[in-house]
Parts: sequence; C-alpha cells; structure tokens
Amino acid sequence: MTIRPATRSDVPRIVALLADDALGATRESPGDPERYETAFDAVAADPAQLLVVATTADGEVVGTLQLTFIPGLARRGALRAQIEAVRVASSARGAGLGETLLRWAVEESRRRGAALVQLTSDAARPDAHRFYERLGFTATHVGFKLAL
Repeated sequence: MTIRPATRSDVPRIVALLADDALGATRESPGDPERYETAFDAVAADPAQLLVVATTADGEVVGTLQLTFIPGLARRGALRAQIEAVRVASSARGAGLGETLLRWAVEESRRRGAALVQLTSDAARPDAHRFYERLGFTATHVGFKLAL
C-alpha cells in the first residue's frame, strides 16, 4: 500500500469512500461532482491541509483521510493536527489499512512539529471509537456541532 497526496482525479473515489456507510450515505451526494471538485481545489491550495489516499499496488484508491494543521495560542502556542474523514473501502477493512493510515498521520504530524493530534468521531460509531483507543487516542472531550 502507498499513501500519497490526493489528486483531483481521485475525487470521485474519495467521495465514494465517504458515502460508503450508513452515516455517509445520508451526508454525501456523489452525483454532484462540481461541489466536490471546488472543495478539493480549496483544500489543495491551502498549505495547512493535507488530503491523502491509500492505494493498492495496482493504484486502486482504498483509503483516505484529511490532515489539517491548526496554529493557536493555547497550550503554549502549540500546533495541532486534526484528522478528519478517515475512510477505508469496505472491501479492504480488517487488513490493517486504517491503522497504517492513522499511524502515518501521527508521524506526519510529528514531522511537521505538531504537539497534539486530535480527531472527532460520530457518537454512532462505537467500533471506530474502540479502534482509535486501541491506537492510543483517548476520549478526553465532548464535541459539539452546529449545522449551518
């Protein structure tokens, strides 16, 4: 498996991964490529954003995540890394790909000088919570969102 920066041509496959579960199916619209391409262009233009894909030896995109670097004054001016939109193709689950992606994100965060790596996970994903805890993440905060 290879982890590499996503390209615009990866967008349809990334969107398919985002939509490939019960929660994602209600949030995503794979039939609306223009919105996703516009969003990709914004992400790709921002040096604080890193959208990556995991590919098989034959180039098939089987995983993705987005890593965002957030500067701030809290924690003595610490740089934070935020992991978002972690997805592994249903056909590739159980083979350690998710762990490889997360460990890669942690190491990339460390390499870029982040003092903290954080992520959120929907409350309806208890299996994901156990997975993140197994990798050393701790559930230290309660998250809140406001849909606009």
